[in-house]
Amino acid sequence: MNTVTKTFARAALVLSIAAPAMAEEFRLGLITPPSHIWTQAAEDFGTELAEASDGAHSVTVFPARQLGNEAEMLQQLQTGALDMAFMTLAEVSNRVPDFGALYAPYLADDVAHAGRILRSDTATGMLDQLPAKVGVVGVGYGMGGLRQIVSRGEVDSAEDLAGLKLRITPFDPILDFYNALGAAPTPMPLPDVYDALANGQVDAIDMDAELIWKLKYYELADTVVLSNHMMFPMVGLVSGRVWAELSEDDRALIDELMGKSLDGTIDTYVEAESEWLDQIRATDTPTVEVGADFFGDAIEKWTAIWSEKSSSLEDLRAVAQETAEE
Repeated sequence: MNTVTKTFARAALVLSIAAPAMAEEFRLGLITPPSHIWTQAAEDFGTELAEASDGAHSVTVFPARQLGNEAEMLQQLQTGALDMAFMTLAEVSNRVPDFGALYAPYLADDVAHAGRILRSDTATGMLDQLPAKVGVVGVGYGMGGLRQIVSRGEVDSAEDLAGLKLRITPFDPILDFYNALGAAPTPMPLPDVYDALANGQVDAIDMDAELIWKLKYYELADTVVLSNHMMFPMVGLVSGRVWAELSEDDRALIDELMGKSLDGTIDTYVEAESEWLDQIRATDTPTVEVGADFFGDAIEKWTAIWSEKSSSLEDLRAVAQETAEE
């Protein structure tokens, strides 16, 4: 992507790494299952890299947390034990709070609008922070659609969510949102979610439409709240140590092909999300469609917190306004 080349010189100075022989077989980790769009995009990237390099480079993809959770994989990227990862922006935002602005409630009107925001110069420019602050290179963004709520109980208003143990991805922006709503946000890794919802360990979950449909979370619910309340970016990362070992040509090739695969996930969600939502609506599980007003003052409370934590929030709101459809 356009930020990587100009970022590398500064990253190399920060990392101060001697350049040993370049690894030819790269390892790429994800938390998503093999059937997930992110995993498929990672596989496509590996195939294209092998073809474009005439077999000089290959990528072995490790889905479904085989290499650990995202916090563990990010640590592996920092040490160079892991070469690459496609991961939610959540763990990055825990390290660099500025990225929390991308989770602003109702920043995007719909999934297509979310894609335009992520492709903006403002959003991609935020990736320049990663080499110095985290020790990784951010190649670009993908996406996991917009967030919905699946509840074991009936939900007619936000008050019905108060006090519920509600599964979240473990990161501060979403934690603050549900705390402001009066729920009891409960961090939980993705593989544990189905059983936790089935046995009542949690009362509700925050989830994207793809997995609500594909993993059949709706079958365990009394209500699916179709709220589209928050977008869920993904980021493609390369270890800064690994990046420092690559030739300029190899950096350019990885930048191009990984960026293409990441960007393709945005197109996929824009095309498929409405179909998943329609399929959810067609099930026997009741759905409730809501907008920002449903959440009362929780959005205002969230904004008060994150206006202090993120210097990019207002810039992203300006981008959102500029890229909204008339």
